[in-house]
Amino acid sequence: MTAEATRFLSSFAQALSTMALYSDGHPAREGVVETAYANLRALQVADPNASFSFLGDEVLLGQRPLRELRGWDWSGRLASAGVQRMEFSDKVTREDFESFLSEVLARMTLSAIQRVPGPAQGALGTIKFGAVGIRELEAEPDIATATIALTLREEAQTVGWLHEEMLGGGELPLAEAEAVVRSLSVAMHGDQAMVVPLLRLRRYDEYTTTHSLNVCVLAMALSEWVGLGARDVRSFGVAGLLHDIGKIRIPTDILNKAGRLTPEERQVMNQHPVEGARIIVDAEENLDLAAVVAYEHHIMLNGGGYPKFDYPRDCHQASKMVHVCDVYDALRTNRPYRAAWAAPKVLQYIEERAGTEFDPETARGFMKMMQEWEPRLATVETLDAPVAPPLPAAAGASPSAPAQG
Repeated sequence: MTAEATRFLSSFAQALSTMALYSDGHPAREGVVETAYANLRALQVADPNASFSFLGDEVLLGQRPLRELRGWDWSGRLASAGVQRMEFSDKVTREDFESFLSEVLARMTLSAIQRVPGPAQGALGTIKFGAVGIRELEAEPDIATATIALTLREEAQTVGWLHEEMLGGGELPLAEAEAVVRSLSVAMHGDQAMVVPLLRLRRYDEYTTTHSLNVCVLAMALSEWVGLGARDVRSFGVAGLLHDIGKIRIPTDILNKAGRLTPEERQVMNQHPVEGARIIVDAEENLDLAAVVAYEHHIMLNGGGYPKFDYPRDCHQASKMVHVCDVYDALRTNRPYRAAWAAPKVLQYIEERAGTEFDPETARGFMKMMQEWEPRLATVETLDAPVAPPLPAAAGASPSAPAQG
């Protein structure tokens, strides 16, 4: 199906280029439209309701990245014209398809002249197109950002499967991890504005999966907040998703212990950053950023935390950002040994430890983001539930209590 999707998009771009040169009825124009439509129908044999998303230099078929088209020039051109996503019904006609091509060409021409995209969304018969998230927007056009009908079920299941694969001795499934990050990126931009969807823990044995997804989302939100580009945002997201991957090598009786760890158990737990970095390096040499973050995300600005350095040194920006996101989500989550903290207490904790545990600039940026984007925070009560309103205040321990793990 990947080959069919690549063939269709290539012919789609060729059709747009040719249509810009020839008027209606010209044989060359008719030929490229016919070829592109035939390639679409061939793709729909395997995927009847094919959909594409264009996110920066990435192209997604549904939620799967098309590696062959990474860096494809037309991805940015289509997104700039307001076509971040397009969906084709299995009943799409050639007439609908040609009308759609004409509409896209008009939007691209307008964008090139005026430097502005077309309308946010649209539909031509059996084809929908527009900004990422058009499915939710067209179903509920007036719905509030924090209550979109969104679940993270598939993403959570994928992360859970990823952990199980590695527990069984398998290699790190990098493609699936990247697909989860791309899917979360789509979900976060589903209503023309940033949404920060966070899972609420159901059972303690789901903590690693839930926490990994939440840190990924928070890391991408913070990366976008500080102005990083789309590729860096997703790279930081992958690092956030995999930051605790070393915990798969920690015995479950220690990982899920309902109480404080003994010194010996703490020593075992403190090995997970080193183990995580090893897992990532062994799996993929191009994931050096994720490996660095896995290793550094528990290191404090003042040299505390773990693992210990013989000589003080600065940590990577991504590690500093994931560290703050990691602590925020850990303290906001119910654990066997303590209740979840209220969000203001967590932000107070981060503020008090800025300059000792946390990089001050990173801590200030995170606090400002969480305060200003509070209306955009949303929680998923269970893996199968739709997004609920923001987390309510929860009774917790005093802000001096450290997070475990």
